[in-house]
Amino acid sequence: MKKILMATLLLVTMIFTGCGGGDSAGGNSKLSVMLGSNVVSLDSANATDIASFEVIADCIDGLMQLDSNGKAIPALAESFDISEDGKTYTFHLRDAKWANGEPVTAEDFVFAWRRHCQKAEEYAYIMGNTVACVKNADAVIKGGDPKTLGVSAPDAKTFVVELDAPVPFFPSLMTFATFYPINEKFYNSVAEGSYGTSPETFLSNGAFMLASYVPGAANIQLKKNDSYWNAANVAIDGFQYQVVSSSDNALTSFKNGTLNVVSISGNQVEHVQQDGELSKSFQTFPDGTLQYLSFNQDPKNHHAGALANVNLRLAISNAIDRESLVNNYVVNGAKATYTAVPIDFAPNAKTGKFFSEDQKKFSDVVSFNVSKAQEFLTKAKAELGKDDFDLQLIYSNDGGTSTKIVQAIKSQVEENLPGVKINLQPMPKAEYLSNVTSNNYDLALVDWKPDYDDPMTFLTLWTTSGCEISEHWSNAEYDKIIADCTTGTLAENYDARWNALYDAEKILLDNAVIAPLYTGSNAVLISPNVEGIDFHVAGVDRVFKNVKLK
Repeated sequence: MKKILMATLLLVTMIFTGCGGGDSAGGNSKLSVMLGSNVVSLDSANATDIASFEVIADCIDGLMQLDSNGKAIPALAESFDISEDGKTYTFHLRDAKWANGEPVTAEDFVFAWRRHCQKAEEYAYIMGNTVACVKNADAVIKGGDPKTLGVSAPDAKTFVVELDAPVPFFPSLMTFATFYPINEKFYNSVAEGSYGTSPETFLSNGAFMLASYVPGAANIQLKKNDSYWNAANVAIDGFQYQVVSSSDNALTSFKNGTLNVVSISGNQVEHVQQDGELSKSFQTFPDGTLQYLSFNQDPKNHHAGALANVNLRLAISNAIDRESLVNNYVVNGAKATYTAVPIDFAPNAKTGKFFSEDQKKFSDVVSFNVSKAQEFLTKAKAELGKDDFDLQLIYSNDGGTSTKIVQAIKSQVEENLPGVKINLQPMPKAEYLSNVTSNNYDLALVDWKPDYDDPMTFLTLWTTSGCEISEHWSNAEYDKIIADCTTGTLAENYDARWNALYDAEKILLDNAVIAPLYTGSNAVLISPNVEGIDFHVAGVDRVFKNVKLK
């Protein structure tokens, strides 16, 4: 299963490609926004990274959209009906047009969804039975007939989706770019392989359209789409993205007025907060990202797979002072986290409480407790017949926060666990990705962003057939719970499913498959004349269609 790891790592290791000009940040008549990495693809069947998903969402509406509070509300679907068994959704489309004047129809969705499954690119999995449960999606992804996919268009304004099992968060999934429509006639009119590579080969139905774009460009220009169904409520004429190399360069660009919206790192936050003018522009938003240590239990690793010993893993996890990490090194509003699902994420539909609201739920196995950590270590030494462990921790080297985090972890573990040594191994992004996906590591610092607003977007990662990072851990009971919560009996009982997900999380943390560290935060500077940017913890990070310039 492919996930959004590459996107978050691209943000960690941003590639400098320059930035453009603009007016002063305080009085700019145009919006200029920092983009943390280059856009990889504007084809929604190929996109896997945050930057690409954001630009696609600027230009194309799906059935649903997220409001300012992250709730799924109608977009191209004016309304929808759900069958009594929760397995059939009937979406009723509003009157909407593509930028070329063609009407948006249900067939646009049928074409796009079939194509995505047939292409079987990285994000096709999201339509299958680990997430959306669209009928026959898994079979089509494996080479089956696309016409058997559980989607149909009884008429131009009616789009019907059949599921293999009820999916309580299905409407929110419809805000994700993989589920967006594509106009088949337009797609077939452009040269093969060229869709989404230029303004001429990309068709919008959303708030904005491409004005200037080439793949890999440092500057992307968007303009308002006058054909947009809600164009009357889009207040800006367009805006530009600029790819920036680092938060240091971004801060400089904000100060000189080149950029209106930038992200900054922890080492700049204190400076910004102490600056009378800059502090007025400073805001933080939860971003739903979980930072954690991955323990690779492959017996081929150092010390004949010492990390396959659960007590050694528990020792390391409980030797880490997470509060110190976020207060002294991350310093951007991040929150120390003791659960496998991040904080301020996935609210219960009935109670409104976030899934991980109780951060002490698993304190017996995830905490900062040196005496407990040393007890676990004593057991590990006895079980393994070793007194010393020399382990390698790999990470993507951005020269900033990640480096500080791993240095702090090394210091804490070595101080609190006599005999355990952590060797830090920084790597370029591509090398790091290659190592984590080929299981060539002992410990890895991993950053994971949710795709949709449900605990399952994290908990499916550690199933036996999970994502591309494999800790070489497999648990039949864990797999069964996740399967039952996805397509099994628990899928149809909301409360039972919710409670069962906690049971799965307990298995995961009791076995210390990972050591959760903290939930990320987006520390940003926004010019005083800019208002209305929506930030979200799941799916598309930022939405600009409601922006106004004062």
